[in-house]
Order: sequence, then C-alpha cells, then structure tokens
Amino acid sequence: QVQLVESGGGLVQAGGSLSLSCAASGRTRSSYAMGWFRQAPGKEREFVASISGSGTVRYYSDSVKGRFTISRDNAKITVALQMNSLKPEDTANYYCAATEGSSRDLYRQTADSVYWGRGTQVTVSS
Repeated sequence: QVQLVESGGGLVQAGGSLSLSCAASGRTRSSYAMGWFRQAPGKEREFVASISGSGTVRYYSDSVKGRFTISRDNAKITVALQMNSLKPEDTANYYCAATEGSSRDLYRQTADSVYWGRGTQVTVSS
C-alpha cells in the first residue's frame, strides 16, 4: 500500500500564494508519477498538475498553467504544488495522487491504479 499525506492548505486572499506538500510512504517508489487533483463542492474532481518520476515531464491543466508549479523531491518522495496568483475559483479540496503509470496517465486520467491522499482544503477569498 501507498500512503499519501497532504499539508499546506488554508485560507488566502485572491492574488495570494500557497504551497501544498504531499509526503508518500509505504510501497511507494521514487519512480511513481505523482500529481494533484482538486474538487470543489458540487463539481467533479479535476486534474491540476502531474510530474514524472524523474521530475522532467510535467503537465498542467489550462486553468492553472502559468500560475501553479509542481515539483518533487525523490530523496524524500514528496511532491509540492506552488500556487501563485490564486483566484476564488481555485477554491477546492486538493488531493495528492501517485501512480505506477506515467504523468501523462494522470493528466489524461487513464491510470490503471491511482493512490489518493485524503485532501487538504484551499479557500481563496475575493
């Protein structure tokens, strides 16, 4: 089993920044692709960003491209999401994900098996 624990959510004003972190443990490998998804109340869960095991391939949703940056530390098997220029529409519960598949599999939401964290709430006030 793979355990994922997110941290760093909170309340921020529009235009502000937040950084999320996700620590992986258990059967995880540094080769696993990792990523972030989010779900707002009454909406479907949506892809935010993903990063390959090597850290060289990244995908972003159009809604966050240019504002969010995903990175990883394979020594600690953590993944971070730096969120800048936050907007009220970024308000959601943010979930960390890990898969033996690729970062593109997370982007396309076609990964065979995905491990999920419990989520961390991000609220952006206007």
